[in-house]
Amino acid sequence: MADKFPDADSPGTNTELRPDYAPEWLRPALDVTGEDVVDVIGERTRVDVLSSPRSAAVLMLLGGTSKEDATVLLTHRSPHLRSHSGQIAFPGGKIDPPDVNVVDAALREAWEETGLDRTTVNPLAHWGETFVPVRGNRINAVLAHWSTPSPVGVVNQEEADDVFVLPVSELLDPENRLMLAWDKWTSPSFRINDYIIWGFTAAALTTLFNKTGWEREWDQDKHFDLHETIAASRNNERRV
Repeated sequence: MADKFPDADSPGTNTELRPDYAPEWLRPALDVTGEDVVDVIGERTRVDVLSSPRSAAVLMLLGGTSKEDATVLLTHRSPHLRSHSGQIAFPGGKIDPPDVNVVDAALREAWEETGLDRTTVNPLAHWGETFVPVRGNRINAVLAHWSTPSPVGVVNQEEADDVFVLPVSELLDPENRLMLAWDKWTSPSFRINDYIIWGFTAAALTTLFNKTGWEREWDQDKHFDLHETIAASRNNERRV
């Protein structure tokens, strides 16, 4: 892709959901709920998430014309960040008061982190809030289709020091799947380019694959220690 990003975002533009614009291969994922994702994440620690003021929006942006050539936009969060440092994540962040809605917030954050041109995106569905028990976060996933891919890349090293468009086929490859475990908690994850994709991002992707029927059989019986696996990866996470 070219390396020219839009010089400015267009707040308040393209903020309406357009489920009718969903390509046929993404339609089964339009009615996913936050509870569906929580079921995949599992619980490491119980906290009072209902009273948490921390609410974020993330953009789950799928490109391509079919499952076979589908892609997803991901970032590596800078290890210097205070929250979720070093994790692989969808573009996203805190919902700010000026944001029109969760779609506006997700698109704004995507522009800030990756240079994404929001006019190239068709927002399809809001999966509702996912309550992540271990951190007390409330995450609003916005599923979208990248109708006309635009240039993306690292905009600010202090926020995201790697931005990449990953073929979904790599995520579906059983060789890239693993089950992370800590105490009695287990959760499906991915190993891609020496990164470990886990937590909410992995759970949302797994939910997508389950809902669309793309999931392939992989070894879920062998468990890998969460802390050891993250430490051996290139995530460079400050704490897990």
